[in-house]
Amino acid sequence: MTAPTPLWARQLEEVRDDPVSGIQGVDGGDIGDSHLVEFASGERLFVKHYADASEGRCRAEARGLAQLAQTQTLRVATPIAWGQRWLALEWIEQAPPAPDFALRLGRGLARLHAATPDFRGLEIDNWIGQISQPNGATADWPSFYAERRIRPLQQKAGEAGLLRESLSRDLDQALEHLPDLIGDAGAPSLLHGDLWSGNVLSDEQGHPCLVDPAVYAGHREVDLAMMRLFGGFPPSVFDAYHEADPMQTGWEQRVPLYQLYPLLVHLCLFGQSYEARLTRTLEKVLTGRA
Repeated sequence: MTAPTPLWARQLEEVRDDPVSGIQGVDGGDIGDSHLVEFASGERLFVKHYADASEGRCRAEARGLAQLAQTQTLRVATPIAWGQRWLALEWIEQAPPAPDFALRLGRGLARLHAATPDFRGLEIDNWIGQISQPNGATADWPSFYAERRIRPLQQKAGEAGLLRESLSRDLDQALEHLPDLIGDAGAPSLLHGDLWSGNVLSDEQGHPCLVDPAVYAGHREVDLAMMRLFGGFPPSVFDAYHEADPMQTGWEQRVPLYQLYPLLVHLCLFGQSYEARLTRTLEKVLTGRA
């Protein structure tokens, strides 16, 4: 007996006016189901389905991908169609990285960050993982990082019993000194926002392709700090970036500061296994060690 076609696939058929001929589960993401969808026409798409997606989530993700693509710097997975709980993207046939993959990625990121919007944050809120990400404008970058990034997750983790009071007080101490810790952040850059190695694919030509963003405009060092948090990027990527657009003085000391946000995200999503890493990183921020 043939399994019934899922609702999201029927909706996609209507949007594309093309019957679905096959659905195959594939790897991709921890917060939803990922599928290779084939159509009668021969077209293939990558579809992410979220069982409990919030209203506007998929539209916001598609919008973020489009904003990155508009910079014409690095390849970005193209959004094709979306519904409330699903997002269809072009299918990217992956190949081993080309010899110049790291060079292309580093230079491309530098060009991406050179796209300086005339706003900070984003005109809409979006998501990082399963966590909503507020993007409303603030007076300056330190207040944005404090009030739109650290404070909401500090509260969320505290209410869930995941953040010790002593650790929360240390966060408060860091936030009190945030303007001095950050210094001059310069003009806002368009950020990927969730730039770990799993969100950079090697496409058919072995060139880098960005996926799964949490886009907003902020300090460019945010993306680079995230890239260094869990590894997966060779030093040559950062060398190529620095050659294309040298970093501001003191950037190495700010790496732990900008790793606090993704560590709080992981603490809220995956529990206290991330508490020790968050504690060590916060100690570096407070003592000025990188």
